[in-house]
Formats: sequence, structure tokens, C-alpha cells
Amino acid sequence: MSMAASHISLSSTTLPPSSSSSSNFTSSLSPFLAIAPPQRTKARGLHARRTCVRAMVQQAVQGAPAAYAKEMERLSAKESLLLAFKDAGGFAALVSGKTTDMQRIDVNERITGLERLNPTPRPTTSPFLEGRWNFEWFGSGSPGLFAARLIFENFPSSIATLSKMDVFIKDGNANITANMSLLNSIESKVILSTKLSVEGPLRMKEEYVEGTLVSPTIIEDRVPEQLKGALGQAVNAVQQLPVPIRDAVSSGLKVPLSSSIQRLFMISYLDEEILIIRDTSGMPEVLTRLDAPASLGESIPEYES
Repeated sequence: MSMAASHISLSSTTLPPSSSSSSNFTSSLSPFLAIAPPQRTKARGLHARRTCVRAMVQQAVQGAPAAYAKEMERLSAKESLLLAFKDAGGFAALVSGKTTDMQRIDVNERITGLERLNPTPRPTTSPFLEGRWNFEWFGSGSPGLFAARLIFENFPSSIATLSKMDVFIKDGNANITANMSLLNSIESKVILSTKLSVEGPLRMKEEYVEGTLVSPTIIEDRVPEQLKGALGQAVNAVQQLPVPIRDAVSSGLKVPLSSSIQRLFMISYLDEEILIIRDTSGMPEVLTRLDAPASLGESIPEYES
């Protein structure tokens, strides 16, 4: 580099200006003029690419913790809601009317907190909707509370109890099963069959089709001594009935329901474990899954707008 510099200096001072000397001068500088600008351009391009990659990496790094934090918030809200159910006395306290106003408002607050973290934007057509669900909480307008009132308004809790309620959803149909216990020794079921139709990404319509009173099951070792004689006579009387009548009794008493009995509800939260719906009055029903969720490859037909 020093030799080139001295050559440039000597040529500019000792040689007179001429076309040939000007040409030689330009030729002597041509390597530097040709090489330097591309080097600067390449450096600027490399710097720009590095800046772009750095920005993409920073965005990915910042996005991952945000998604993780939101998922942790959702899981925490689910756990908090389940604990609130337990603190409120569970299903038994709910159907018997023993939950307090403070417990109800606490549960409703946690339900609202979980709903805002709903991970399923179109729950009415989600494969997670189908399956068997257990009722954990319901409001004043739900079939669950209607069944509970029907039992407890006609029988004291020492005689009849509603021990469990669940619903099985499949192919646009739902079977709601209420499990009852009489005298702690006779178990029976009431099954309410309904038809579900999708009316939007969140909204569904439920039409009541049929009610079935399943023939009771007697647990003999739980029957009180003073009732064993009368219960034995009732069983013998049923066995002496004509075969068609006996078969009808054993298969359960079915009551057709008018298709005009229906309700609208919206699904405000759905994942693989919890389902929350609200009726037209805004009262929530919370259900927890009893079986394994459906495959994500399956889907319910879309609604027609």
C-alpha cells in the first residue's frame, strides 16, 4: 500500500499533465476504485441481514414467554375453579341448596375468569364437545336444577337424593342422566333425551325429545329391615305381571316430550377437560369430562348461517 501511495505522489509532481499520464494515473488507481465500493456495499448488506435476523429472534423469544404465561394463567384458573367447587360443598351441596351466597359469588367469579381465557374460538363445531360430561355446577334455568327441585320438593333428603348428573353428547344428540337414590338402597335413573343443533360458532339450540324413568335397582344389603317384607312383596308382584307389561316396566317408563320444549344456550368455554355453557338468562353450567376427548381429526358439521 505504501509503494502505491509513493507512486501516486511521484507521478502527480514530476510528470506534466498529459493524456497518457492521466490514463496511467487512472489505471494505477483502478484496482482500488473497483474493489472498495463493493466491500462497503457487502458490509452494509450483511449488517442489514444481521439486524433483520436479530429482530426476528427477539420477536420469537418475546412471543414464547407470552404464550407460556397465558397458558399457565389458564391452567391456574382451571385449578382455582375446581377448588372453588370443592370449597362450596360440591354437587351434593349444590342440589340440596346448602351453598351460601358467598360461595356462589366466589364460584361465579372464577367461572368468569376462566371464560376470558377460552382456547377454542368455535366450540360448537369442536371435536372436544362430544363425549361424556359430569355436571359440577348449574344455574336456575338448567335441567339439572329442575330435576333437583322435582326430587327435593316432593321427598325429604333422608328418603331421596340426587347423587350425580352427567350428559353424553354425540352426533347432535344429548342424553342427560340423573342418578337418584331412594332410602339409600334403591337406585334409579331419569334420562332426558335432547336434540342439539348448531346455530353459530358459540350458540346452540336444545330440543327436548323424550324422558325415560329407568327401572330401579335394589341393593338388598342396604334395605332397612322394616322395609324388606314390603319390598319383597312388590318384587313378587312385578314378576307375576304379564310378560309384555313386565318387559315394559323393566325397560323403563318413556314419556314423549313436545318439540316445543327447548332452550338456547352459548358455549363460553371449552377445552379437553372443562365445558362451560350459559343459557339465555346468563346462568352458567360447568361440566368436567368423564372420558377421553375425541380426536382432533374429527369434527362436527359446520352450521349454516
